[in-house]
Amino acid sequence: MTVSISTEHGVGAADAAPAPGSALAARTRGLRKTYGNTVAVDHLDLDVPEGAVLGMLGPNGSGKTTTIRMLLGLVRPTAGEVHLLGKQMPNAAPDVLPEVGALVEGPGFHPFLSGRENLRRLAALEPTLPSGRIATAIDEALERVGLASAANRRYRGYSLGMKQRLGLAAALLVPRRIVVLDEPTNGLDPAGTREVRNVIAGLQDSGTTVIVSSHLLAEVEATCTHVAVLHNGTAVAQGELAELLETGNAGLLVSTPDTTLAVDSLRDNRIPARAMPEGILVDLTTTTAPVVVETLVRAGVGVHEARRQRTGLEELFARLTDAEPDGAEPGALSEVDDLVDTPHEGEAR
Repeated sequence: MTVSISTEHGVGAADAAPAPGSALAARTRGLRKTYGNTVAVDHLDLDVPEGAVLGMLGPNGSGKTTTIRMLLGLVRPTAGEVHLLGKQMPNAAPDVLPEVGALVEGPGFHPFLSGRENLRRLAALEPTLPSGRIATAIDEALERVGLASAANRRYRGYSLGMKQRLGLAAALLVPRRIVVLDEPTNGLDPAGTREVRNVIAGLQDSGTTVIVSSHLLAEVEATCTHVAVLHNGTAVAQGELAELLETGNAGLLVSTPDTTLAVDSLRDNRIPARAMPEGILVDLTTTTAPVVVETLVRAGVGVHEARRQRTGLEELFARLTDAEPDGAEPGALSEVDDLVDTPHEGEAR
C-alpha cells in the first residue's frame, strides 16, 4: 500500500512508506520553509516514485510552489532534506538539474527575441545537446506544444497561453528524467489544456517522472497516477490516485423522505451523517452499511435506497482541506508562495 491520508480529517489512514525496493525520483523529509513568522512549508514528507505522474494539489498558499522551488534547489529549506534523483539538494544541483526540465510560475524570456531565438539561447546551454541537433530539437519542442506557427514572432507579442507553451517547450528541449510543471495550463484555452495533457501522457510513456501542480482537479484526475494534497504547508494525503479515492470511498448515500430525522437518529448513535440534496451521506469509517440501515429502520425512518458513493478527487480534496473545490479557503496562507527569493522567479529550465 502506498497511500497515506491524515487521520485528523476523518477519512482513514494507510501506510505511507513506498513498496520495498521501489525507486524514488524525489523525496523530502521534515521539509520546512519559513519567511519571518510565516510558515510556508511545515515538516513535509513527500515521496515521488520514478515514472509517476504526481499531481500536487492544495488551496492557495498551501506551499505548492515553495515546495517545487525547494525540490529544484531554487530556495534553500529552513530545515529538513530534499533528495532529487537520489542526491541531496541544493548542493547536488549542478549534477542533477541537467536531467530535470522545469516550468516554474511565469516563464521569463527575452521580450525582443522570437520564440525560436529564445529557445536557441537556452539550447546552447544544454550540456547534453550537440550543436548539430539544436535546430531539430527546437523544432520538435515547438511542434510538441503547438507553437510552431508562432515560432518566429517576438516574445513580447505572445499571449499568456503562448508564453506558457514556450516555457513548456524550453523544459522539453532534451530528454529529461524528471519534468516539473507549476500550473502549466495557466492561460491556456481548452485546446491548449488538451495539448498539455497529451504532452504529459507522452512523457509518462517514455518513463519520465512528472510533477505537476494544478488547481484543475478534473485534469489531475484524468492525467495523474499519483497525487499529494498539501494543506497549511504539509501533506494531508498522498499516494496512488486510485488507492486514495478507494480509501476515501467510505460514504453511503441513503435516499429517505425524512432527512432531518435520519441525520438526528444516526448522530444519536454516533454515526456521522449530513443532509445532501439527494438524501443523506453517511460516513462509513467507523460503521457498516447494514448497521446504518438497521439504525434508521429502528428509528422509524423510511429507507428507499442505500448505495455506496464513489469519491471523486474534487470531493476528496474538499474533505481534506475544508476548502471549496476551486481551492479557495478562508483564512489560508494568502500569497505565501509569492514570498520567495526573487532572483530565480519566472525561470524556465
